Amino acid sequence: MPTDWIVYACLILGISSALVAGVLQSFSDFVMRGLQRAAPAGGIESMQQLNRTVYRSIFLTTFMLMVPVTIAFAIFAWFNLQGLPQRLIIGAAIVYVPSVFVVTAAGNVPMNERLDKLDHTSREAAEYWRTYGRIWSMWNTIRTIGAIVTSGAYLLAAVTFS
Repeated sequence: MPTDWIVYACLILGISSALVAGVLQSFSDFVMRGLQRAAPAGGIESMQQLNRTVYRSIFLTTFMLMVPVTIAFAIFAWFNLQGLPQRLIIGAAIVYVPSVFVVTAAGNVPMNERLDKLDHTSREAAEYWRTYGRIWSMWNTIRTIGAIVTSGAYLLAAVTFS
């Protein structure tokens, strides 16, 4: 079976996952820490605006498209490949879906939605903000690691074909 397209698919998915990891990593590394250092009202309002803006971003498109493409590619690998490339491609899906997508849907998004409903100048928002940054960042770090591992699996799969 010609493998050129499989190698290219692995490279595209590896780079896409690395880009997702980079955005997530920036939040864990400095964005959230910077927002937490601001006055609560300023940090809260900034995060609310970031969360509203992400819905119309290339990042979210890439983040979301990775889910069905990764699953479909893993199914393809299950039936058509063997050896290390097969295990890496399937492993990438096994890592990405729960650690990046499910953690986002079950952890970060509900926190963002709760934050968005609060008046950024309210006492309630300031109280929530104290725990929000710590817990949100913990979930975000899990997402970052998952996206990095996914990227590594795809890139390693690409080089195993050559």
